[in-house]
Amino acid sequence: MTRLNSFNDLFIFELKDLYSAETQLMDALPKISEAASDQQLKNSFSNHLDETRKQKERLEQIGKDLNVDLSGETCEAMNGLIKEGEEIINLKADDIVKDAALIAAAQRVEHYEMAGYGTVRNYAKRLGHDEIAELLEETLNEEKEADSKLNEVAITHINAEAEYA
Repeated sequence: MTRLNSFNDLFIFELKDLYSAETQLMDALPKISEAASDQQLKNSFSNHLDETRKQKERLEQIGKDLNVDLSGETCEAMNGLIKEGEEIINLKADDIVKDAALIAAAQRVEHYEMAGYGTVRNYAKRLGHDEIAELLEETLNEEKEADSKLNEVAITHINAEAEYA
């Protein structure tokens, strides 16, 4: 069991959690993209996989800067969110209805990540790690943008088509 003796320990603990989350997401996104039927949605998932790789690399750089190995932990929340996504992938459903469900699952992931990155960015600022805070802010903005793009795809056509499927 991890022991948190300081605010810095908490900061590292949360970074490890995010590193695990991004690692798990890199494995899940190709499956989610493959399960989507709408090409715009497939592209959104594929593009986010590229971003996720960069986000993981950013976390690795942060770990290097802090002289901390961020691997070895398991983000149970992401594990659960991915399991829910897998349940959706395996559902027997109309393609467009499944796409709407995949968007909902993906947005839950994005919101979890936004909460995590917002928190660690604030911790980094508090601890005087301004450059690290900037890297975390960059990722936070990417997560917000990914959520916005998913929302746009849902609102502009997926949900309307799913409603009449």
